[in-house]
This record gives sequence, C-alpha cells and structure tokens, in this order.
Amino acid sequence: MSTPRDRTHRVLLVSKGRGNFDYRMPLRRLAPLVALCLLPFSAPLAAQTARGTETNKGWFAWNPPADSFAASPIDLRPLNEKFAGENGRIIAKGEQFVHANTGRPVRFWAVNASGGQKPDELKRRARTLAKYGVNLVRHHSSILDKKTGALASDAGSERAALVQTLKAEGIYTLLSIYFPLWLNPENGAGWREGYDGKQHPFALLFFEPEFQKLYRDWWKTILETRTASGVALKDDPALMGLEILNEDSFFFWTFKYGNIPDAQMRKLEKRFGDWAKKKHGSLSSALSRWGTAHPRDDQAQGRLGFRGLYDMFTHKTRRDQDTAAFFYEQQAGFYADTVAYLRSLGYNGMITAGNWTTANNDIFGPLEKLSYMSGDFIDRHGYFGSNRKGDNASWSVRDGMTYSDVSGLRFDAQKPGEGKTYANPVMDPMYNRRPSMISETTWDRPNRYRFEAPLVYAAYGALQDSDSIVHFTLDTHRWQVKPRFFVQPWTLMAPTQIGQFPATAFLYRQGLVKVGDLMADLPMTISDALALKGSSLVQAANLDELRKSDVAGGGSSSNRGIDPLIHFVGRTNVTIDDKGGPAQVKDLSRFIDRRARTVTSSTNELKLDYGKGVLTLDASAAQGVGGHLKDAGVVSLSDLDIVSQQEVGNILVVALDGRPIAKSSRILVQVMSEEKTTGFSTSPAGQGVHRINSVGVDPWLVRNFAGSVRFKRADADKLKVTALDLSGYPVRQIGTARQFDLLPDTPYYIVAP
Repeated sequence: MSTPRDRTHRVLLVSKGRGNFDYRMPLRRLAPLVALCLLPFSAPLAAQTARGTETNKGWFAWNPPADSFAASPIDLRPLNEKFAGENGRIIAKGEQFVHANTGRPVRFWAVNASGGQKPDELKRRARTLAKYGVNLVRHHSSILDKKTGALASDAGSERAALVQTLKAEGIYTLLSIYFPLWLNPENGAGWREGYDGKQHPFALLFFEPEFQKLYRDWWKTILETRTASGVALKDDPALMGLEILNEDSFFFWTFKYGNIPDAQMRKLEKRFGDWAKKKHGSLSSALSRWGTAHPRDDQAQGRLGFRGLYDMFTHKTRRDQDTAAFFYEQQAGFYADTVAYLRSLGYNGMITAGNWTTANNDIFGPLEKLSYMSGDFIDRHGYFGSNRKGDNASWSVRDGMTYSDVSGLRFDAQKPGEGKTYANPVMDPMYNRRPSMISETTWDRPNRYRFEAPLVYAAYGALQDSDSIVHFTLDTHRWQVKPRFFVQPWTLMAPTQIGQFPATAFLYRQGLVKVGDLMADLPMTISDALALKGSSLVQAANLDELRKSDVAGGGSSSNRGIDPLIHFVGRTNVTIDDKGGPAQVKDLSRFIDRRARTVTSSTNELKLDYGKGVLTLDASAAQGVGGHLKDAGVVSLSDLDIVSQQEVGNILVVALDGRPIAKSSRILVQVMSEEKTTGFSTSPAGQGVHRINSVGVDPWLVRNFAGSVRFKRADADKLKVTALDLSGYPVRQIGTARQFDLLPDTPYYIVAP
C-alpha cells in the first residue's frame, strides 16, 4: 500500500523460481503500466505505430489474437499420449527414458513453469504447451515460509491440480520443491541456530538431522495429496519425477566459513572429526598423517576444520583428499537416504538427486556426479549469457544496464575482444550410462542471437542423445513481454523461443537427427576420484548471472587433452566405478578442422562453421541453416537450396509425416530472425557493449524475413506452399515448392500436394 511519504506502489515479482521479491515502484512509473493494462484493446494500433517508427522499420509485430486451438499444421498435441501415463510410468532403461508398459523410448522437450493459476488459465497454458511440442513441465517453485520453513497450506493441492491439468494434455510433471535461496531462516533452536534472517541454508540439508526430517515431511505431505480423480500424487504415473535438491553442493563456492553460521559449522566439524577418528583411529593420528593443521581444529571437542575449496583442488594434500572423501560420503549418503525414504512412501517414479556444478569441475566434478548415483538419471543446469551488467542483472533487464550480443554458434566469449570460449550449455556427456537431463537452460536476453537456442538444443541434443531439454522459463502462456520497470531475461513465450518450438520440438522428439557415435568412453575409478585426480572430460559450468555472483574465482574446466568440440561430433560417456579401465577416444581429426574453424558430426548431418557462425543441417527428414544466414550464401542441401538476405536467423525444413523430405507429403518450413520489444533502444557503451536506454513494451517485434527456398524434388511443381499465420493457421497459397520467396512477416509454411 502506498503512502504520501514514499509515494511508491508495491510490486510482487516471481523471478527465476528464486522466490518472491518485494519491490517498491515509484508512482511516476505507474502510468506506463496503466497503459499496458489497456494494451489488449489497442494492440492493432500499437502494432501500426511500432511499424511506422523509424526505430522499428523493417520489423513486424508478433501479436496474434488468443489461440482458438482449431486444427493447425503446427499443432504437435498428437505427439503426446492421450494423457500422461497412458503407457505407464516413465522408467530408466540404460541411457534412455522409456514408457514402462511399452518399452518405447521417450525424449522430453520441456519447460520450467510454476502453478498458481486459476483452473481455466492453467488449462490454456497446458493446451498451449502441448500445441508447441512440450511433453514435460519442471515445476520449480517455493512451498515454504522463508523464515521458518513451514510448508504452505496449499503446497499439495496446487501441485495436484497442476499435475492433473498437464496430464490431460499428455504432459508429464517433474517436481522441484527446495532451493536454499528460497529460505532466509530466522534464529531459533535446532536447524535455525545461528541464522540471522538474511543467510541462506547452504549445504545444511546434507548434515542437519532436524532439517532433513522437516524436508522429508514436506515431500510426504505433497506426495500423499490426492488429485481431483482421487489418486495420491505418489501413485500417479503423470508425475514423471522428483528432484531432491536444486543448486547446492559441498563442492561449490557457497560452502565456506561465513556463509554457514558457526553453530551449524561446528556440527559439521564434529562429524568430520568422528569420520577422521573412525578412519585413522584418533584425531591425533589423522592430524599426524595429514601433516597440516587448521585454525578451527579442536581435539578436545572432537572437531576438525575445513580448508577452502581453492586450496583443496589446487594442492590436493592428504587432508584435502580426506576432506573431499568426507564431503562426498555426506552428500551421497543424504541422497541415498532420501531416495530410500521416498521409496518407503510408495513412490516408484523417477528421482534425480542434484543438478549443480562445482568450484572446479575437473577435480570435484566426478565426485559431484558420483554422489548423484542413487538417483535414476543425471541432471544439470547451463545458461548462455549476454554479458549483462548492472544492478539486479542476475534476475532482470532494466534501463541503464549494459549487455553484449553473443553468438553460441561462433563460441563468442562473454566479454567482447576475448578469444573464443569453447563452451556451450548443450554439451552433454553421459555419466555411468544414465539418462541425462538439462533441467534449466536458455540463451539469456537481450541478445540478438537468442534465436540460436531452440535449433542448437534440438539438433545437438538429438546428436548426443540427451534425454530431456528443459527450457527456462515460462511465466505466461501469452505472447507478452510483461514489461514493468524491468523485463525478465529468460521469457520463453517469445518469438525466438516457443515461436520456434513447432519444428525444433518435432525434430528433437522424433529423432530426425541421428544419434552420434560414441566418441569418448572414459572410465575412472572411485579411488582416483577421491584422490582428486580429476577427469579429462567435463562440462563447463555455464552459470546464469545469479549464481556467477557466488563464484570465488580460480575454478576451471580444461577438458585436459580432449578437444571440447567433441560434443559437436557425437556422444561421450564418463564411467566412475570400482573397475576403471583404459580411456577410449576416437580420432577426431576427420571431424574437427581447427584451421577452417569447422566441426562436422559423426553422422555427417550437422556441420558447424564456427568461424562464420553458421550451422547447416542435412538429414533425410530435417534440413536447414541457422546463424549468420547472409554470410552463408546459397546453402545447397540434399533436397533443398536455401538463400537468405537476412543477416541472422534460422530456416528449418522438417517432414511431419515420418517420411524423408524427398518423399514427404506434409512438410513444415519454419523461419526466424531476431526479436526485440517495441521501443527497445540502446546506445554504445564500449566496444561490443550496448547500454539499454529503454527496455521497451509490448508487443514483441521480429525483424523481417527475407530469402527463398527451392525444393529439388522432381514433383516440386505439384507441391503447394501455404503461408500460415503466427498461430499456425492457413492464410493463403503463395506458390509451389519449386521455389518460393519468404514473406517478410510469415514464420511458418506448410508444403503439401
């Protein structure tokens, strides 16, 4: 409520699943919001005005009316089951997810989203997601009082309603209920001792028994909640999986003195003392063997202190190795005990342990992944940033912030002027041949290259046989920028993201790009991992802006001796067990040409020219080109010739009927360029850096398309090309497949007899 003194209005923001942030907005900023409330009534006029301004010349408004969900060539709802769980639970079989009743493999093209909508709104959201090829939602949202940890009264019912509604559209649910950043405990007895209402309980769940019991009670309440059909959530096969813990680890920078209250750290130090006593016979024997002391060591109280993570992965002393072993056992033990508890409740679906990175993935990465092995599949996160800087840049985009346009296809460094960074969130090694999920990932905005994301995830996710790509994050089912005095950096309901899902979701889920050869199989013994010998193949962290602030520096992922471009050639696997064995790495020289700056997949279906930033795809049922289209010239593929005057974008052609493009009778042509908000403006702020003058307002704008597509088929003259509108409904026939020009404002075409 506003007051004369502060003249502000309170605004509630739910951002990146991090919890609720309460901000005060100056009244002078309310006028634009009032205008935005009227936007649905004035959208056509706004679009005309946007097109008429010099700033937006050459752009068109992406502002379709509410979807009627009539029959549409781009509607992928038929790919989903009649209802989620129709063919039984999802289970893990080797490296894949499969339907329990049929054994048929399934890949999940998924989104992060939250519940809380009214039933009708939730139904529209579910139907929208199904139309655009989504078959899994990761529901990642707080259920707790952030000061006491008390469970919200509607935590179970809200999730039951979500699962039931998504189920009706053939969409599975993965529940994520705990993230340390959602809690700021007040000082109290037991697990809250020493907290001040500001600190987050990093690592506490791994060792504090009272907190662990509270946590398990949360799950019990939720899983025993019944849906409207009378089935307990734990028994509903539409509940695909449970995530135990989001983004926390003993091996990440957040574990350090000062971050954890002294009262809690003493509990953990006592555990370490007991562990060392059991291993070495006594504390004095442990200290004698280690040869190093710590200021926090207290033999009288049976406590041993912890060296910093940087010292541990740098020096790898005997004490460091024992500390790492202790951390691993505590962390792995918690996950194993929690899995056993969830099973004791009668839940038989999938469980994943954690999803976090470490202070040094070369050294600590194997132990982190090994600690997850009590779960059914391996999960991780990865973001592609845009050098966003400014106050609250971790979760928002605001006037005055700076950013850079960063291309993942060129391996651009986040900081302009630096060399290429051979890291990309799609790089996805398997661990112990378990199914793999990337449960948070996206290209952040603003970034003119954000259009790259769906095609990269679909093509290389299929090549690497990744089992689930979970795009971050869905905050509305409407095509809205949702401008306030900031915009969200991860909005999925945007032209370059969900606007590209029809072709990319179909490509990924239907396997139109072949699975690549296993290019590296790297066995590692558990004893070597505990000795901090590290791995020669790990993912780069690809942190989002929020978690970059937790990094102390000094960590690295060097992929020692193995070219990181291997992930764009084919599959990789790291096995960590008691057996070990020799590493097997295939010759990469046939596929990677560092001089020409190209990398070709082992299937010969994908070729990335990372010098130009051009990706070409040439499979039997999916062909196209993405990136710097103008620089690509005429792209001649097996069944198509594509040429475009667009500076950047994607042009993707997929057969929708299970036949090759050369014989298909139902083909989707999908086009995209770059997006921005109406009125978005910047000014130079250094080499390769832009300062945001205005974050803009609704509606979305897309740069005009330009180019032509020519089918090489003998019967191309008999194939009609029909332009579709922004919701995928037929507008008019524009010619034949022999050759047709792209319309400036049409992203979808259907090609059929």
